[in-house]
Amino acid sequence: MDFYTYMLRCSDGHYYVGHTDDLDSRIAQHQAGAIPGYTEKRRPVALVWSDRFPERDQAFAAERQIKGWSRAKKEALIRGDWEMLRELAKRGSVLRDAGSTGSPAPQDERGGGATFSAAHPEEGLSLGEGPSRRTRRTPAIVLVRPQLGENIGKAARAMLNFGLTDLRLVAPRDGWPNPSAGPAASGADLVLERARVFPTVAEAVADCPFVYATTVRKRGLVVPVISPEEAGREIHAHDGASAILFGAERSGLETEEAALAGKIVTVPVNPEFRSLNLAQAVILVAYEWSKHEALAVPTEGEPAEPRAPHEHLEGLVQQLYEALEKVDYFHPPDRTPTTKNTIRTILTKAGWSTREIQALRGIVRALAEPRHGRSPREP
Repeated sequence: MDFYTYMLRCSDGHYYVGHTDDLDSRIAQHQAGAIPGYTEKRRPVALVWSDRFPERDQAFAAERQIKGWSRAKKEALIRGDWEMLRELAKRGSVLRDAGSTGSPAPQDERGGGATFSAAHPEEGLSLGEGPSRRTRRTPAIVLVRPQLGENIGKAARAMLNFGLTDLRLVAPRDGWPNPSAGPAASGADLVLERARVFPTVAEAVADCPFVYATTVRKRGLVVPVISPEEAGREIHAHDGASAILFGAERSGLETEEAALAGKIVTVPVNPEFRSLNLAQAVILVAYEWSKHEALAVPTEGEPAEPRAPHEHLEGLVQQLYEALEKVDYFHPPDRTPTTKNTIRTILTKAGWSTREIQALRGIVRALAEPRHGRSPREP
């Protein structure tokens, strides 16, 4: 049996760390509010990191240690930024994040014998037997020679909407940071603050064994051409880091830059107008990748309420029968049984919750006993 340590990002921006032997079921419980406690009132929650261990004690030790990490260290772990983890460990950064809850006291991350060691993250966090779902599978978005700060900001906005935060810039025309990027990002400052600048594409993707190049033009390269949907599935299946290249606004990627990729990602477009805005291209790929993530759906409400027990429904049915009998609704008398059965069937089909039945009973009562006919003391 495998055991997992996992980290969730809550709707208020805090992080929750736990461990389980059934990751998919546990995350579903958190998302449905079925686990009383911290995450129940902070939904929607999203899985941002996980790792697998062969023994429960190892997963529990990892949970306790990460709960004691600062917010900066948790976010470095999510990004897979081992250099930052080393630096924070050297500083002795063990401030507890406000989102950590109800766990045993955190271990000293600099002590010996711990499963996770911040001083040697590449030897500690990678010891889990399975790939970390976000650390290894969240792709880096690489903007090659971007020209306008506004487009960089819009690309960052597109990324964060779909849970991507690793932005890499190759030789931005106007340098970095760019004052025009912030307003265009519309609040995606987190992505801009973490953005890294590289002089060449090769250096930007040096840590990524899986590289994809986006283009809508023929390049004369003998490499597989796939859709954004296929790329999203592949990235989730990889056990190593991935990067997706996007070319400059005016010219796109150079052939030499695209040649660094193992595959080309493209979409069918109008052959007479093959020009996507940079942010549009990023959002296409980011969306397809996000289909395999547990992101929140804004239009989804709270989980459906459980169906009311039959006795509650029966109370509504009988109350309605009584109200209808008072106004001589059941006529002619020989049709009464059939009419009542029809009413019962209508009410039964709906699958009301207890709260809904209570509301309906209140409506029936209000119609049968109008307020003007009640005593002033009656509700």
